[in-house]
Order: sequence, then structure tokens, then C-alpha cells
Amino acid sequence: MTTDYYVAGIDVHKKVVWVALTDISQEEQEFRVGKFLTTTSGLRELAAWLRQQRVCEVVLESTAQYWYPVWVALEGVCRLHLAQAHSNAAPQGRKTDYADAKRLVRRWAAQELRLSFVPEAEQRDWRCLTRARHQLTRERVRLQNHLEALLEEMQIKLSSFLSDLLGMSGRKILGALAHGETDPEVLAQLANSRVRASREQLQDALSGQVRPAHRQLLQFQLERLATLERHMLELDQALERRLQPHQDAIQRLLEVPGLGQQAAHQILAQVGPAAHAFPSPQQLASWVGVCPGRKESAGVSRSDRSPKGNRAMRRILTQVAHAAVQTKGSYFQALLRRLVGRLGFHKALWAIAHRLCRIIWKILHDGAHYNEPVSRSPQAAQRRAKHLLQQLRNLGFDVSITPAAC
Repeated sequence: MTTDYYVAGIDVHKKVVWVALTDISQEEQEFRVGKFLTTTSGLRELAAWLRQQRVCEVVLESTAQYWYPVWVALEGVCRLHLAQAHSNAAPQGRKTDYADAKRLVRRWAAQELRLSFVPEAEQRDWRCLTRARHQLTRERVRLQNHLEALLEEMQIKLSSFLSDLLGMSGRKILGALAHGETDPEVLAQLANSRVRASREQLQDALSGQVRPAHRQLLQFQLERLATLERHMLELDQALERRLQPHQDAIQRLLEVPGLGQQAAHQILAQVGPAAHAFPSPQQLASWVGVCPGRKESAGVSRSDRSPKGNRAMRRILTQVAHAAVQTKGSYFQALLRRLVGRLGFHKALWAIAHRLCRIIWKILHDGAHYNEPVSRSPQAAQRRAKHLLQQLRNLGFDVSITPAAC
């Protein structure tokens, strides 16, 4: 005797959702359909209807963010799955909303859908905060570009002599300009004594034409900058409070060269503090999209381009890889030198991002600590010894070396 097992497919849109459910334990499936609003009362009606129909599994499809309120309303009512829209594509000319919902059920039962990873509510909050932090960072970069353009209109070439326009010296000078100071000599004196440019160079760079409209716009931009940085600081503090129970995982991540506090927060928000959703490093690399892809036809590989994967994690790993290869004496710096001649810089950096992804899985999933690998290649040791010997000779020493007895 078979047990009823009802599965519902939900095609989600902004205003309404179309639902189709059936008992997949029966050979001949008869669908029941319904249509509900996406308002709070409409989603409550949907949850009550699914309970009444004894639905065990729900598969949602959505191409935008409209799936999220439906997911929250049904969380705890039944098991939820989020299908990627392209895996439920309809034949051309045969698409309707109820047909999409029914197709979701059939393809889920046949295991033909590509499902997205949706974390628990707490981790979703972390994602929300880290993504907002990233958006503020992008806005700050955009604002700095606007400041650069405004200074060019004012014929002020300050960024040509300051390595950081928004550093301490740059902010003092920009603030004085916004408040009406136009004397290049007075403005140049506001720069820190450690600035490499001479006072004459700074005076020449600050001898522009500042009009009242420019001064007003500059004041607006500086106020926006202060607001952005205050919000970024508040988000950082909120993340630190929420991730306080997982400080051990964060500290272990910080042992990896090139990986900083913000990157560690974003990794935990995307993967989770223990990476429980990914049983192996290969699965994590596939989900992130840092492993080679495969497109084969007639026995010939047409492309090995990586899949799209998780955009946030791809961005984080690329940034960490850039920082890791610039860490002096690190394993990743040596690895880049070894790979770059054969693969080129971009592919070598991508290979390092893949390796970092596997290391991160090991740290989070197994609770391991990062230990800097030591190169055991005899050729690498000989090259290193030859380089150090040449440096000593350049300093005026007459040196000879003898291999130590094993």
C-alpha cells in the first residue's frame, strides 16, 4: 500500500503565484491548481491551503527576488526547494503559468531540476549585511571617481601627487576647498610632511579655478562620503556582533595569506561557519564556479570555461588571490611564479582562487588550521640558493657554498 506524498510546484511572480500540486506516489497524476496573491494575507492563505492538502515538498521557481517572501511564509510548513529558472524552461510556444508549475513537479520528481542553495534564516541575515556592505564600498569608489572628475573641472591636479586622494592630507585639502579656501600656498601647507611631493609641486597642482558651483558640489560629495563611511562602519560592527559566536572560524580563516576580516565575514555569510551544505571541496568549488567547466560534443571538448557559480564568492576569491600572490614569501606567490609561464597571469590567478576555495573548505568543514606549505622541489631550492648567493656577491662578499650532509 502506497503512502500519499504530495508535491507542489509554485511559479512565483511579483503580484501573484500559481500553484499546482499532485500525489507523485500515484502512477496517474491529477493536479490541483490554485492562484494566490503575494500580499501577507495571500501568502497566509497559500500556507493554510498547502497544510490542508497535506503537501510535503514545495518547489519554487523565480527569476528575480520575488521568491523570497514566499519562501519565508512557507518556511516551517513543508520542505522547500528553489529551482533555477533555466532548468524548467518550457518548449517554445507552450508556456503558461500553470504549465510551469506542473512542469516543476514533474521535473523535480525526475531529478531534472537544478536547485539553488538557500541557507538558514540567520545566515541569510549575514548575507544581507555583507551584500549591503559591498554595495556601499562600490558607491564609495563611484563617489571617489566623481570627486576626481570634479577636481579636473576645477583644474586641480591633486590626485597626481597624492597616492590616496581620500587619505588624511587629501581630506584636509578638499575640506578647505569646500569651505572657501583658494590660496594654493595655504592649501599646500595642509598636506602631511610625509607626502613625497614638494610644496612647490602641490601649490602648482592646487592653482586651479574654483567656482561657487564647484565648491557647493564638493561640499555635497564630502558629506555623502562621510555618510557612506559611517554606514560602512555600522555594518562592520553589526557583522562582528552577529558573527561573534564563530570567531574561531574567522581567526582560522585569517591565517590564510591575503584573507582579511571583511573577506572572512563574507565567506561565512556565503558558505556558512562549517560549510555543512558542501560534503566535499570539489562540490564547493563547483558551486562557487572556480573549477574548470566541460562542454563536450562528438568526443571533442569545445570549452573548459568555468560555470557562473556564486558571484559573491567568485569576487571574494579573486580579490583574496590577488592579495595572496602579493604577500612576500608566501606559498601562493611562489605558486604564481610557477604557473604564470605556462598558463598566463589570469589563468594562473584563477587556479590559485580554486586552491584557496579548497583550503577554505578544509578550514571550515574540518576545523583545520592553515600551515604555510614548504617547497620541496630541489630545482626551486637551487634557484633560491643561487639568487641569495648573487645578492651576497653584489654586496661585496666572496662566498662559496657547500651542500650540507644529510
